[in-house]
Amino acid sequence: MQHPVGSPLPPPHQPGHGPALGWSPAAHHPGGPPQGPAPLPPPAPGYPVAPRQAPSPHPGSAPAPHQPAPAAPAPDTTGHVPLPPGGPVAVPSVPPATAAAPDPTTTTLAVLLIGPAGAGKTSVAKYWADHRRVPTAHISLDDVREWVRSGFADPQTGWNEHSEAQYRLARRTCGFSARNFLANGISCILDDAVFPDRPVVGLGGWKRHVGPGLLPVVLLPGLDIVLERNAERSGNRRLTDEEVARIHGRMAGWYGSGLPIIDNSQLDIPETAHLLDEVLSRSIASPPNW
Repeated sequence: MQHPVGSPLPPPHQPGHGPALGWSPAAHHPGGPPQGPAPLPPPAPGYPVAPRQAPSPHPGSAPAPHQPAPAAPAPDTTGHVPLPPGGPVAVPSVPPATAAAPDPTTTTLAVLLIGPAGAGKTSVAKYWADHRRVPTAHISLDDVREWVRSGFADPQTGWNEHSEAQYRLARRTCGFSARNFLANGISCILDDAVFPDRPVVGLGGWKRHVGPGLLPVVLLPGLDIVLERNAERSGNRRLTDEEVARIHGRMAGWYGSGLPIIDNSQLDIPETAHLLDEVLSRSIASPPNW
């Protein structure tokens, strides 16, 4: 702040006190004294100070109207909504033997839908999430992986350190999102082409990022079905027939793994989603070891 030449500088302001006595605020208002009532002079020592009262209304005038209290905010006004932090998903509690089979349509779940390209993972996952009776989110690893626009490492051009790093980042991001949704009462279904013989894209990473309560289910139709569906794709989602056949052959390693497998070769999407609910009901009652 600049001060006119020759005018006194303001005295130092002491914490907890107003301006020091003897300093005129007008010195800092070149246009004149500030508007409003003048400050009261300090009381003389030894005299009691009467409390300052509001001026009485003019004789014969109506009393001042009562000032209403400030209105409370409208009930639909948004504010800070506390959100529980996400944590590892626990294994579903096993119901007692006498209890009825759990209803997966009304249970908060974390599901991992596994399958080769063309198995229908994304279509089934979206339909299943859309038709649940409880809030449900669909998280596709391919969608998250393709958030990388510039510098995207397409695995079709070769699996290298860049494509692996982007895959790992996408999986970790999916796991973080799933934990957040589940902590706030929203079920999740994730889909990914997890290989049984490849640790880098194996189940261990999903268990680490989501939690031991994740329920994996394998979707594995016949080779002719995945070839037909792959031919309908475009862009970097479409693979060569040789690559589709190679991936499909490696997915056969899930047989004998203990994970539930659905062969949806002759099933449409609603039928597959209904069968998925039946498989999940059994998985909740007896969680798979993986």
